Amino acid sequence: MKFGPVAVAHALGAHVAHAVRTEALVLKKGHRLSAEDISNLEKQGVDEIVVAQLDGGDIGEDAAAQDLAEVFCGAGLRVEKAFTGRVNFFASTAGLLKIDVAKVALANGVDEAITFATLPNLRSVQAGEMVATVKIIPFSVPRPVVDQARHVGKLIQVLPFKPLKVGVISTLLPGLKPSVVRKTLAVMQRRLAPAGIALAHEVRVLHDIDDLAFAIEDMAAAHHVVIIFGASAITDRRDVIPAALEAAGGVIVHFGMPVDPGNLLLLGRLGKAWVLGAPGCARSPKENGFDWVLQRLLAGMDVSAADIKALGVGGLLMEIGSRPQPRLGGSDE
Repeated sequence: MKFGPVAVAHALGAHVAHAVRTEALVLKKGHRLSAEDISNLEKQGVDEIVVAQLDGGDIGEDAAAQDLAEVFCGAGLRVEKAFTGRVNFFASTAGLLKIDVAKVALANGVDEAITFATLPNLRSVQAGEMVATVKIIPFSVPRPVVDQARHVGKLIQVLPFKPLKVGVISTLLPGLKPSVVRKTLAVMQRRLAPAGIALAHEVRVLHDIDDLAFAIEDMAAAHHVVIIFGASAITDRRDVIPAALEAAGGVIVHFGMPVDPGNLLLLGRLGKAWVLGAPGCARSPKENGFDWVLQRLLAGMDVSAADIKALGVGGLLMEIGSRPQPRLGGSDE
């Protein structure tokens, strides 16, 4: 591609590099000059113009962006028509945005002319939400560069939320007000709503290992995800909620997480059901580590101890003022 000032008489078919504005004429950046444009410029006394002139081996910005967008786009997404060297990606379904982070780095490393930007990896998205964009920086890209970027392949997809059955067990102690349980259930239902899921069932039992173990076993037999809101926060693997899970025949996948709020989350399994011991901050509607794990489960992902341990970078979230021990006073949830 040639770039720079040329005589207007020699600019036919070139692309305007910078917008031209006169009293009677406006030519936007990127506009391809026609014979009529040349005539009008000359009538306005414009003798020289800065343009981009494509070489025979170049692909125009729109064509290059469209081509790469179609290659990069995975399931659960749609791409719009290219404009000014840009193609935007939109979620076609509610779900979890899954990005091949290493491949995105490869695509952006092919050439400075090609850029690909996304929302954060594993973010919950809704149908119609913009999630990524391809932008070609100059007016054209050499064909070999586009071909190299094409070889990177699919970069992004949306894992749709699954129609899972989710149940909640609330444990009770004398100091826990019934209104707290009601509000917690309402917050939980709002958390599930973006996934198109309604809370299937809820039960309330004493904060006791034997009572809770029976409730976990019963609910896990008929639900995909069992969430336990304890009257008291989990402080150790031998505490009531993890002990009840093991007494029911389940296993602890991981206790604790490097996300704050959300430190005291318990992840376990019983048969085919996931069991989540919710941290106290999950009673609040504000985003916390519980949301990150729950959303992955609702999208059908397996979550391992290693996955949870990898959440530390970016894991310092906004404080929740209602916590009994806020961060500056020594957070425990």
